Amino acid sequence: MIVVIGGVSGTGKTTVGTLLASRLNWEFADGDAFHPAANIAKMRSGQALTDADRQPWLAAIGRWMDQRIAAGQPAVLACSLLKRGYRGLLLDSRPAARLVFLTASRELLHARLAARHGHFFSARLLGSQLADLELPAPAEDALVLSAAGPPARIVAEIISGLRLTATAAPGPPRARDNDR
Repeated sequence: MIVVIGGVSGTGKTTVGTLLASRLNWEFADGDAFHPAANIAKMRSGQALTDADRQPWLAAIGRWMDQRIAAGQPAVLACSLLKRGYRGLLLDSRPAARLVFLTASRELLHARLAARHGHFFSARLLGSQLADLELPAPAEDALVLSAAGPPARIVAEIISGLRLTATAAPGPPRARDNDR
């Protein structure tokens, strides 16, 4: 199984995903690491990505997911997946993947992004993500959770909600920053 943690920037996808992967002894990947350099440069300059910009990114993530599924390796992936179309590309043909979608108020998201330093996605791009956001519909079978609480509580809700169990592993999960 691959658990995909979605939501706009600032919801804590990476924090929650890393903690979940650690608790389950599963591999973790951050969707940000799959962006081509041009996408990162564009966001760093304050420009929002277009659907066309996102296509190579989504394709790279899909390949990574397919490799894990084919190998029977459970994993956790942090990936925004703001639009139904993006979720459809990555989830519809992959029944081994489950979506957890984190939500938060604009105020909380802005505060978190303003406090984050050194990341290419700044608080000034939050409006573009919120404009693109299409919350999961009931037919998408997503576990939708508030990102306002402590990460440990959110992880417990995910484990319970998806009925997850840890796998035996020789050590802590290896984080994959970019395994294309």
